[in-house]
Amino acid sequence: MKRGAAGGAFLRFVMFLLLLAVAAAAWQWQRYQAFVDAPLAGIAPDASLVVERGDNLGKVLGKLQAQGVATGESFYWRVLARQTQAAGKLQVGEYALAQDTSPRTLLLAMRDGKVVRRMFTIVEGWNIRDLRAALKNVPMLGQQTAAMDDAALMQALGHAGQHPEGRFLPETYAWTKGDTDLDILKRAHAAMEKALDAAWESRADGLPLKTKDEALILASIVEKETGIAEERPQIAGVFVRRLETGMRLQTDPTVIYGMGAAYAGNIRRSDLTTDTPYNTYTRAGLTPTPIAMPGKAALRAATQPLRGDALFFVAVGDGSGRHVFSRSLDEHNSAVRDYVQRYRTQRQAEREGATPK
Repeated sequence: MKRGAAGGAFLRFVMFLLLLAVAAAAWQWQRYQAFVDAPLAGIAPDASLVVERGDNLGKVLGKLQAQGVATGESFYWRVLARQTQAAGKLQVGEYALAQDTSPRTLLLAMRDGKVVRRMFTIVEGWNIRDLRAALKNVPMLGQQTAAMDDAALMQALGHAGQHPEGRFLPETYAWTKGDTDLDILKRAHAAMEKALDAAWESRADGLPLKTKDEALILASIVEKETGIAEERPQIAGVFVRRLETGMRLQTDPTVIYGMGAAYAGNIRRSDLTTDTPYNTYTRAGLTPTPIAMPGKAALRAATQPLRGDALFFVAVGDGSGRHVFSRSLDEHNSAVRDYVQRYRTQRQAEREGATPK
């Protein structure tokens, strides 16, 4: 009987230990479940995590802790990494740390390579100096071209001997940490080649343009002459008719481009008569290179200009950016007089408005 009593006591003790183990396991499981989907504490606003080549889970947790993020039990991270199949599969890149980021969402992001995608926009009408200056000032973007002159840049892009002006399509390009300015320029150059080919293939018959590069030059001039989308085909039509009849283009943006750093914000009469390769008041035909980066709309306008008989245009002068188009020099001169009068009236109103009463 005593042996039976002892055996029963032992069995109860074993059962107690089993129940205790089950309770402990259940408690740990509950803690684990709460951990994996709870927002990580200590994430600063606009924070991010950079995973570099060779980083393992322990290194990543160390980077989080260095930023003040409370990572909790590393054991839970290892279990979760196996559960999500992220173990050994963390992809290189920069990952956003939002305020609601949990261990599960972060591991899944690193497993799937959902890196931060930043945007860089090439603006329609920028020239190559504008583009290169803007790229130089992009935070976190690798810099490979800063020490290169334009010739070395084009060689690095695989287009040695090509003038860089106008060769990069104005669009918004996504990039990630680890990319460089050269990566963006390669994509923008390829995009311009594709857009120019498409515009040239769909060009109107009988254009006074011998090559697609001439179309690019004309598109760049159109781009600089107007920011009004619906006017671009009209502007292109004027220039096409001038080329057809042997008239000089006489467009101020080409003069400004030829002046380079000497341009201080306004054109004097002497600038219009000072000959440069880009002065379309002193030289006939197109400029030797593009003068800016034209967008797709300008490329389309240059290759599909609006037919008509206008040979002149001048700004309306009402602040809208629109132009008045004229068929004859007399009509044009009248439009110019209207513009001058409107400009003077506006300046007078501004002066009177600024005068203390």
